[in-house]
Amino acid sequence: MRKSNLALALAGAFAAANAFGQATVDQKLQILQQEIDDLKAQARRAAPPTQQSVAPYSQDYSSPLGRSLSLGSGGTNITGYGEMGYSKFRRSGDATADLQRFVFGFNHRFDERLTFHSEIEIEHAVVSSGDKGEAAIEQAWLNYKVSDAVNVKGGLFLIPLGILNETHEPPTYYGVQRNQVETRVIPTTWRELGTGVHGVVGEGLRYDAGITTNFDSGKLDDPTTGIRSGHQEGQLANARNLAVYGALNYRRPRLLVGGGVFTGNTGQDGASNPELQGVSARLTLWDVHAQYRVAGLDLQALYAAGTLGDSDRLNAAILANATANGTTPFAAPKTIRGGYVQAAYHAYKRSNFDVAPFVRYERIDIKQQEDPANGLLQDPNNIERIRTFGVNFWVHPQVVLKADIQRYTTDKSQDRFSLGLGFMF
Repeated sequence: MRKSNLALALAGAFAAANAFGQATVDQKLQILQQEIDDLKAQARRAAPPTQQSVAPYSQDYSSPLGRSLSLGSGGTNITGYGEMGYSKFRRSGDATADLQRFVFGFNHRFDERLTFHSEIEIEHAVVSSGDKGEAAIEQAWLNYKVSDAVNVKGGLFLIPLGILNETHEPPTYYGVQRNQVETRVIPTTWRELGTGVHGVVGEGLRYDAGITTNFDSGKLDDPTTGIRSGHQEGQLANARNLAVYGALNYRRPRLLVGGGVFTGNTGQDGASNPELQGVSARLTLWDVHAQYRVAGLDLQALYAAGTLGDSDRLNAAILANATANGTTPFAAPKTIRGGYVQAAYHAYKRSNFDVAPFVRYERIDIKQQEDPANGLLQDPNNIERIRTFGVNFWVHPQVVLKADIQRYTTDKSQDRFSLGLGFMF
């Protein structure tokens, strides 16, 4: 297009010169200069707008739905993120290095209303027999946009509880490890199969509600992570008992305030443990959270709590399963709650470089249904306080270096120094 314009301009210039054969050299130069100025103006109008830099903590930036907005009909893009870390433990002196996760995904736009979103995750570098690696589908869902206020989705998608679950790419959060409240109280990368409706109404009010598969309390096997081990992840999920969820988030420049709730029975009529036939074991989990950013200061806080019903019946089922399989029984979780406050300051920002020291305090209380007669007791490590001091250094909004020190109040064997590297695209 620019070459065509240049040819036309030159042709016009020569035509003008011939038409005014008696014009002076200065007049001819003025005509040519005018044509060049016109070409420059056309080029400026045709050039694509300069891409705005995206803050490393922007939640909208990393959402699969947001990433598909630039796609034309029939367009597909590839996205991904990854993180690797090194930790040296203070008490034992042990050190580990790990490619914690590598995730890639595909987004596709069928037309102006219908889109598809997916993520595939590989954890700990190697997935084979005897290794601790894992491969999993993290997301696979379709979205149909009726309007900005009404979107309908279906498939395997992330539950909108907390801040981290939907936005968990390494450049979007502080610290080498994901915070423990949004790992042990609200399971991180928690996804379910289901359908939902979401959208934005008014000025910045986003809602999300739907019905999904639920946890299976017959699959609980790790008391240190609350109800996380009962998460079914869309893998032949027992679906006798479904769940409902709802979330509201209000976002304005520099401010986010929101909360959500998830509830449903988890007994699954004994599908995983016959001792739970007819047992409801209802789970209700909720949270409230807020972020505020001003003058380089980044403040964040979250509180989450939940209850798991029929914990005495769950204890009986756990005991029966342990006796049959020769495993160690544990007390079922009864109430789970936790919260954290976090502050960071962007001390140096120039071009893509951004250095932000931060501090975070977390509190976790996972109360278990004790049964001393059968040796089912409260695990003291489930009552924990964690202090984290560290720094994030973005060399690009999508690439971050991290370092932090963590101190645990109860389980001091977890005290550590960590280094990390994370990226997203």
